[in-house]
Amino acid sequence: MPNAFDFTASPFDCLDPQERERVRAAVDVAYFPQGRTILEVGSVPAQLYVVMKGVVAQFDGEQLVASYGPQDGFDARALMAGRSSSRFVAREEVLAYELPREAVKELIASNAAFGALLFAELSDKLGALAQLRGRHELQALGMARVADAFVRPVRVLDAATDIVAVAGIFQAEHVSSVLVRESGQPGARLGIFTRASLQRAILDGTPAALLPAARFATFDLLTTTPEEPIGEALARMLRGRVHRLVVLRDGEVAGVLEALDLFSFLANHSYLITVQIDMAQDLDALADAASKITRMVSLLHRGGTRIGLIAGLVTELNSRLFQRAWSLIAPPELVANSCLFVMGSEGRGEQILKTDQDNGLVLRDGYLPPPDLPALAARFVAALAEFDYPPCPGGVMLDHPRWRMSAAEFAAALRTWLHERGPEQVMELAIFLDARAVCGDARLLLGLRELVLREAPGDDALLARFASAVDAFGAGTAWWARLLGDAQQAIDLKKEGMFALVHGVRSLALAAGIAASSTEERIAALAAQGLLAHAEADELLQALHVLMELRLRAGLDQIERRQPVTGLLEPRHLGSLERSLLKDALGVVKRFRGTLHRRFQLDRL
Repeated sequence: MPNAFDFTASPFDCLDPQERERVRAAVDVAYFPQGRTILEVGSVPAQLYVVMKGVVAQFDGEQLVASYGPQDGFDARALMAGRSSSRFVAREEVLAYELPREAVKELIASNAAFGALLFAELSDKLGALAQLRGRHELQALGMARVADAFVRPVRVLDAATDIVAVAGIFQAEHVSSVLVRESGQPGARLGIFTRASLQRAILDGTPAALLPAARFATFDLLTTTPEEPIGEALARMLRGRVHRLVVLRDGEVAGVLEALDLFSFLANHSYLITVQIDMAQDLDALADAASKITRMVSLLHRGGTRIGLIAGLVTELNSRLFQRAWSLIAPPELVANSCLFVMGSEGRGEQILKTDQDNGLVLRDGYLPPPDLPALAARFVAALAEFDYPPCPGGVMLDHPRWRMSAAEFAAALRTWLHERGPEQVMELAIFLDARAVCGDARLLLGLRELVLREAPGDDALLARFASAVDAFGAGTAWWARLLGDAQQAIDLKKEGMFALVHGVRSLALAAGIAASSTEERIAALAAQGLLAHAEADELLQALHVLMELRLRAGLDQIERRQPVTGLLEPRHLGSLERSLLKDALGVVKRFRGTLHRRFQLDRL
């Protein structure tokens, strides 16, 4: 009866103290030499195995379908079914815990989360994980700092400034407060003048032009600093019964934190970034707003927010950011006669951390653009680079002429991609299919998408060539070895799983004439048309979200370590549950590849 059973590994980490004692009382340890078959097809397992040391391989026939390393358990399904459908072999010397069937059944009966995490489908595992975490976004946001919220810029006026001038500032700058400073003496006091102060001044009856703002300002200010926790700033507001705190950085005024902004931040702090984007009058102000998006993502992720919701918020913020940047750079006539669009993961609404730009501009036929259009396009791309969206190495950006054309020219390019069908043309068609309008006349882009959806669906040769890209990389089983055999070798989640899933769904959507640009919308449309079974559709979406979340976590870890964001996942940083989810998700992708091979007859190419 070993006493060192690891209860930090999933699903045993959700057991209560009494259930843990039940495990300690029942568990035993077994040794299997390299090459020993632990379970044979058709055998009746009497226990659940949890690997302590070594690697166990699972085979269906001669095909390797899974590997299990330290902290991984197998074969719960066989234990419940009463018969093993796979063969399990020790690839090297293995030490494993053995937990008898009856003990496992008792734990499943008493602890639903344990049962779900042990042998349920991927979607059920994710649901159990969400309940197990028990994390709340508000708790994480309460740990945020004042600098993470929207600290409004504030004007500091001379105390003698008259009320009429202050009212003019309120109207022109869309603000509700200014600071006033007494002058002419050492240690001059600082006060705040608000809309409430303005009301009192009006009721005074004295002509407003003769009233100094200082007479109605409040000089007993409550202050905070950018580093102070949000929770403490909120408590200070409530105790002082005030609606604003003056933010001081090294003793100097940095802005004002308003109660409305603070409560909005706690409830939905993407709203604050949206306000800042909409209020931005220049690119520098936009850059400040853009810098807060990644911090928002980190807060939401730490708070347990679903990956789909995070992606949706980031997509909305990025769209508004790009729209505002282009509106500040391009003249109104150009904006009205063109459509700025984004592509790739940004177009699908799946980009969470900032990655390479993919954008383009379609011009209205017959419209004569300004002669400095190339310079305007280059300025936009440079602005996004300053916002930390790096330029695309392949040049898929509107500062390249092939991604900045009239509608007729784009239509001609699309027909070339449809008919020539070389690797480059197929890739450019795939990139374009994810296009989403963010500024200007969206009908210009819609017309081009409709052209593709009219001409492509009936062309089986084109569709097969298009779908064959799912095998561009990651089609083998080498990732099992990287996941377990070499913990130092990173896994490229995009190559190993995400690309095949996203492009496979994109291929099915193109064949069906589905206009949606996001993978989630495409999956839903395919299921609604009966082209994907609902169970398979759910499985694909859950697998996509697992891969997106693991990729996000890896990227945030790299940002925290001040390293470049590569999208690579280091297996040694995964817990047992995350490894299980990753294996399940990559298994879903592998089965989906088989579906695509059959649907498009890819083995005949």
